[in-house]
Amino acid sequence: MNTPRKLFEKRKARVRTALKKAANGKLRLSVFRSGKHIYAQIIDDAKGATIASASTLDKEVRDSIKKSSTVEAAGFIGKLIAERAAKSGVSEVVFDRGGYIYHGRVKALADAARAAGLKF
Repeated sequence: MNTPRKLFEKRKARVRTALKKAANGKLRLSVFRSGKHIYAQIIDDAKGATIASASTLDKEVRDSIKKSSTVEAAGFIGKLIAERAAKSGVSEVVFDRGGYIYHGRVKALADAARAAGLKF
């Protein structure tokens, strides 16, 4: 029987497989969303290393936002991950939404990262 978690994992694997085919060696912007927080990482799959990361648990973010589970907080994280990527010399990535639907907090993070200069 397919539980909701198994269905999520299948979606996540399907999205990641398609991304790796289309990536052509680009870095991956991966998003994880929990009930209270949102996390973003820029990952180099060839090296297996994280280039930049941002989350609502970062001290500078906690001081700037009122609540960490909102669309506004996700937008702030998107802007922050784009700034940190630029410092690391990354300008182009592929967006890995995981098994999440592209709306709400995930979409807000992606839109803010694009507005801050990250291309995907």
